[in-house]
Amino acid sequence: MVVVAIDGPSGSGKSSVSKAVARRLGLAYLDTGAMYRAATVWCLDRGEDLTDQHAVAHAVRVMPLVMGLDPAAPGVELDGRDVAAAIRTTEVTAAVSAVATNLDVRSELRRRQRQIIEAEREGGFAGGRGIVAEGRDITTVVAPDADARVLLTANEEARLRRRSLEVHGAADATAVEATKDQVLRRDRDDATVSQFHVAADGVVTVDSSELDFDQTVAAVLDVVAQVTGREAARAPRA
Repeated sequence: MVVVAIDGPSGSGKSSVSKAVARRLGLAYLDTGAMYRAATVWCLDRGEDLTDQHAVAHAVRVMPLVMGLDPAAPGVELDGRDVAAAIRTTEVTAAVSAVATNLDVRSELRRRQRQIIEAEREGGFAGGRGIVAEGRDITTVVAPDADARVLLTANEEARLRRRSLEVHGAADATAVEATKDQVLRRDRDDATVSQFHVAADGVVTVDSSELDFDQTVAAVLDVVAQVTGREAARAPRA
């Protein structure tokens, strides 16, 4: 079964592109960044001090997290509660790096990510046809044996513009400036525990700086086809 690993910095488009690739290939989809965000919600709700790394790691180890793997509607549940909206709040965005850079938390969530990927490799969602997993360290640590490994990147200007449009609905100077912290600071913080700016050996770089969304999806699908021979279904007409 096909496993596609996609890493990249904030604003590179990896989440939306990965979902589209999964839909086109008929694969499951795993947003590993959402797992770190869910862990942050879990710790904040429990009143954990995020600077207490031992307490945070213990909380995450007992966290009852269920990840939805349908690329058309990837849900996130904590203890039976839908937290898909809660994990995208400003509060969580500001706090997630404190959780994501906790090495014991990363070890636990990587373990869960590998379990999900292996289950889909063997047979799970979509008839066990495989999975697209995206994040920061999927190509290098979580699934270095993936059939196709892609580093999706873009220059800083393009990434800030895209995230600004996503968060603020505008890409003027004021909106872009307001977006810098959550893009550049998070990348800087996360880069202390994972490498996602330069492709490792065997990982194909797709630079989307000058590509639109459809072109970026097509570029990633081309990589998958070249490596695995798996062709995508025809894109639906608008």
